[in-house]
This record gives sequence, structure tokens and C-alpha cells, in this order.
Amino acid sequence: MEAQRLHTVDDLMAWPGDEPVELIDGAIVQRPMTRFEHGLVQTGLLGQAFPLVRGQGPGGWWIVPEISVRYSDSHCPSHDLAGWRKERLPQRPAGVMSVLPDWVCEILSPGHERKDTLTHFLRLQRAGVPFYWIIDPKEPALIAHALDAGRYRTVFTAEGPDETSLTVRVPPFEEIALDLGLLFGDSQ
Repeated sequence: MEAQRLHTVDDLMAWPGDEPVELIDGAIVQRPMTRFEHGLVQTGLLGQAFPLVRGQGPGGWWIVPEISVRYSDSHCPSHDLAGWRKERLPQRPAGVMSVLPDWVCEILSPGHERKDTLTHFLRLQRAGVPFYWIIDPKEPALIAHALDAGRYRTVFTAEGPDETSLTVRVPPFEEIALDLGLLFGDSQ
């Protein structure tokens, strides 16, 4: 039996067609179709983090949606949101990122839950990404993990409609108060 060849970042960059794809453990996989709820969470989080992006908060951040990050030659996922502290990456980056993010956020999409809750979780933990958030817009739920001695530990959870009325401070963004209602599109 012949071993299957792992795809590389070069294969990903040369991939034909217009459909959004990413490289997960050597396999080129199609990204899920973005739903309104997904975009609403991205917009809600980006909007509230804007003071950090503008550098008005302590240190400042580069926070971008749908960003490809190269962790190895055979693993280059596109994260829903990822951020880099400007103190660590002072110049504006360009292209596919090869610098490890300080924070990654994945928003669950139907049919791709395993990738976000298991594959990315384990890969980012192994790579040493300091913070990993998982957001489920349907529940609604937010689970924030922080790296502690090489393993993720849960540092914040909010689940269900009763908690969408909360304003919270979640690592690594303790400088800003996040309105969970606005994050999940419940605030008018």
C-alpha cells in the first residue's frame, strides 16, 4: 500500500478554483460556508476589540478575521479570528502569517465542530498559542482557554441566553469589557 502524500502550503497556494480552502494536517479541506450568525459574532467581537486594534488600549493588537497561519509545511488553517500583540509584532504583517498568534478564536460552523473543538485545540496547544477561544453562536456559548504549563486550561465560560446580558473581561483582553449580548447579536 502506498503512503498518501501530505499536501503542503505550496499546494494550498496553487489550489485551483475560487472556493475557500485551508490546509489541515496535510489535507486540503473546503472551509464552511459562512452563515449570518458566524459573521455577527465576528463583527461583534471585532467591534468591541477596536480600541485594542487602534492601539488605544495597553500595548495594542493586530486582530484580523479569516487569516491563514502557517504552523508547519503541512498545516496552514484559516482562523476565524486571530491576534498578535503589537509589542511582539510591532510592524504591520503581510501575507500568510508564519508568526505564532497570541490569540485565536474559532466560531463553530455546522459540520466543522470537531475541527474547531478538537483538531485546532490540540494543534494550537502543541504549537504554544497562549489563548484559544471557541464560540458557539447557536447556544450561545464562549469558552476561553489559556496555556498553562503546555496545556490549555479553561479560564472563562459563558453559556445560554441568560448570560448574554453580561459584560465580562476575558483573557487576554481584560482591558476591555465585552458585552456578550452585542457579541451574540442580542443587543439592539
